[in-house]
Amino acid sequence: MSDTKYILGHFDHPDDLMDGIDKLQKSNISIYDVYTPMPIHGIEAKLGVPPSRLPIVAFICGITGTFAGISLLYYTLHKDWPMNIGGKPTIPMPNYVPITFELTILFCALGMVAAFYFRSHLFPGRAPRVMDLRATDDRFVIAIDAKNNTDHEKIDSLLKDAGAVEVLYNERKYVSYE
Repeated sequence: MSDTKYILGHFDHPDDLMDGIDKLQKSNISIYDVYTPMPIHGIEAKLGVPPSRLPIVAFICGITGTFAGISLLYYTLHKDWPMNIGGKPTIPMPNYVPITFELTILFCALGMVAAFYFRSHLFPGRAPRVMDLRATDDRFVIAIDAKNNTDHEKIDSLLKDAGAVEVLYNERKYVSYE
């Protein structure tokens, strides 16, 4: 058994990359991941990537901020330091709107940033994980798991037929920047 973990097909153009994805999927070869230096429209649907759950996190964080704003104002204006100003009610809802709105936006923004960093493993101080450093510069890379797909010659020929400029057999999972 070889030590090859991933087969990397390098492309110069995104159209060739999309053609390579089509050819690999028609041959029932599973694709581990695709790395591109820029966003490509429609690639998520082609790879079958589920939609992001970040809007759900945003909604939950926003609702938390709304309840925090209302609770803060209720406690401070009604329980902790109630003031009777001109016979007005102690819980004036129109006065709650600006603070509640600002706390909703604050909680939503901070919660989405924290969720994004947690989910993508981009913690401060962590070295980025990249299959090939050229994927962040000018190359479009298809990574195929070599352990699950054993017919390496077929994969090599399919990638070259699709327009791959280079096919590499990667023995390590990730390349570090150091």
